[in-house]
Amino acid sequence: MPTRSRSPLTALARAGRPLSGWANPPIIKGSTYLFDTVESWRATGQRRQTERVLSYGARGNETVFALEDAITELEAGYRTKLFPTGLAAIAMMLLAYLRSGDHLLVCDGIYGPVSRLCRTQLAGYGIDTTFFDPTDQDWSRYLRPETRMVYVESPGSLIYDMLDLPAMSKVCHERGILLAADNTWGASLNYSPLALGCDLSVVAATKYLGGHSDVVLGSVTASEACFNRLEAISVNLGQTVAAEDAYLVLRGMRTLALRLQRHAESALYMADWLSRQPAIRTVYHPALASDPNHALWLRDARGSNGLLTVEFAPSIPASAIERGIDALKMYGIGASWGGYESLVLPVDINRTRFATHGEKPGYLLRIHIGLEDRKELKSDFENLLRGLD
Repeated sequence: MPTRSRSPLTALARAGRPLSGWANPPIIKGSTYLFDTVESWRATGQRRQTERVLSYGARGNETVFALEDAITELEAGYRTKLFPTGLAAIAMMLLAYLRSGDHLLVCDGIYGPVSRLCRTQLAGYGIDTTFFDPTDQDWSRYLRPETRMVYVESPGSLIYDMLDLPAMSKVCHERGILLAADNTWGASLNYSPLALGCDLSVVAATKYLGGHSDVVLGSVTASEACFNRLEAISVNLGQTVAAEDAYLVLRGMRTLALRLQRHAESALYMADWLSRQPAIRTVYHPALASDPNHALWLRDARGSNGLLTVEFAPSIPASAIERGIDALKMYGIGASWGGYESLVLPVDINRTRFATHGEKPGYLLRIHIGLEDRKELKSDFENLLRGLD
């Protein structure tokens, strides 16, 4: 299994930096790369079929390569490719390894647009997708002879179901099936799908890696055996990222460990408090001891983050809860997360395993705990709860 070559804290501070000179790689902008001779131009054209070399702006530059290297080290992989958004990264990954007639097995509760991608775009290409409950211990019964990939999000970004990736990878690899995981929750630091047996790890760097709500970008890190097809689709479909965006994510990564620690401490504080409130039936947060995923989180993760989801008592009307949400002062209503700010967002149960399995829950609200004072965040949410009495 892949391993990091040095402490992740050291990697965050030093990965992707020049060997000398500037502490951070500068922003390199350019489309045309100039060669001194026809021979060097021709030789570079040959080398870039198997190597990462400077040759043309769409193939990357020093700034982009620096971020690729930093993420690769954190993810403990072979190489990383960058894409304009997290969804683009996922889409390119799926298209790189799946062909007409193939079967894809996906866990429920994945990022909503990916479900739509599977049901529309992939279906149009003759790729069939089956969805399974991430709590189903007998998930492998959905595998077929034509299954080529299992794609999971662990922990999920809505109710944070975790999967036993080492056990899943054993089943997949015995059958020649790729195992891919969305590692946005783990932010390349607190969770390591490749080390747990996955072949591919995708991250929406928009979230914690960037950390400042000012950039969108995605990455896929692959094992050596898988990388060539990922590289090929990136080139064939003209996937590239701006040097400015790569620079912003690389800058954000320097403080990733410190930010995640603050997010995690405040989120656990809020999760513990909310779990004791009469209006709240369930708090979903794997770092919370009462969460059903807590044992797997202890075994496989190295930390947590600012995400939690609460289920209100089913007897409380949604209209009353949403009046309270509208009155919040410290929390914005926003679809993203992973930045410095606190957010709330109602959860559509059709994007969770509750859509087809089990009792329908009470009102679900996803909360991202930012870097504000946690006592003030608690006080603001107390006002919401008081309004429900």
